[in-house]
Amino acid sequence: MDANDFDYHLPEDAIATVPAEPRDSARLLVDTGDARPMDRHVRDLPDLLGPDDVIVVNDSRVIPARLALHRRSGAAVEVLLLEPRGDGHRRWEALVRPGGKIRVGEELVDGEGASVVTMIGRGDTGDTFVVEFDGDEDPLIVLERLGSMPLPPYLGPVDIAAERYQTVYANRPGSAAAPTAGLHLTTGVLERLGEVGVGIERVELVVGLDTFRPLDAGDPRQHRIHTESYVVDPEVFARIRDARRVVAVGTTSVRALETVAQTGVMAGRSALYIHRGYDWQVVDAMMTNFHLPRTTLLVMIDAFIGSRWRRLYDHGLASGYRFLSFGDAMLLDRCIP
Repeated sequence: MDANDFDYHLPEDAIATVPAEPRDSARLLVDTGDARPMDRHVRDLPDLLGPDDVIVVNDSRVIPARLALHRRSGAAVEVLLLEPRGDGHRRWEALVRPGGKIRVGEELVDGEGASVVTMIGRGDTGDTFVVEFDGDEDPLIVLERLGSMPLPPYLGPVDIAAERYQTVYANRPGSAAAPTAGLHLTTGVLERLGEVGVGIERVELVVGLDTFRPLDAGDPRQHRIHTESYVVDPEVFARIRDARRVVAVGTTSVRALETVAQTGVMAGRSALYIHRGYDWQVVDAMMTNFHLPRTTLLVMIDAFIGSRWRRLYDHGLASGYRFLSFGDAMLLDRCIP
């Protein structure tokens, strides 16, 4: 394997900068194996699935994780919370920019000079820090007051309503990025799926920004995979196992399900890295967005459908599909060796 195997030219004008409205008007490129793919829309999903199929969504809620703070000297500092450390929401692993001169024990303050977080030390990777919220106020309330949604940095300064970077079924707060394939689903689509006999199940995987980090090795198998917290209810997993076909919405749902199948552990941290040669256990089909080149997400797609992903991406680019987090989606059937 070579990182160049997962590269392609992504024109800037193919990147979606605003979400589709309404949500389910996003286009859906339907994989048909060796035949020409079908051009549909997310609202057509109930026509493409049927009885005994189960669709699985990740219901993790995105938090307003971006904090614009200052050092006591007045220097601006941005803290981007990635994931809570331990129980509760007081201590977090975070990206801090600029962070080179910040000392352990230093307080970062808001515009009124009130201390918001204290630097505790370095995180598990060399480019992250651990910060702890100060005071007695619930950190999630602090974030609602001071934080902003962690929209992808390539979007630049855009004015998008916070709820539009949230799935309609989002539940427990914790993610630093949205499970973006689920952004296309509406309550109406979900209701119509139920009417045609499709089961709808929820899992949780807390999405960190490391999900989208580019490959850091010439051989993708040597990439340092991130870990993410997940929870899958045992009864939910039993129903999924009994389904005729399991359709995972997004790579995060895939990761949660396949982690449980591989380990038998229903809650914990997933270190699963899916690449060519992976022995698929649960997921039969996947609804997912078009991903950045040279990322582990694209490596997973390659493991799922093989090299035909290039033909689908070429079709998407030629047909005006919108790429990345606010872009359109694909419905993929797993390649059976």
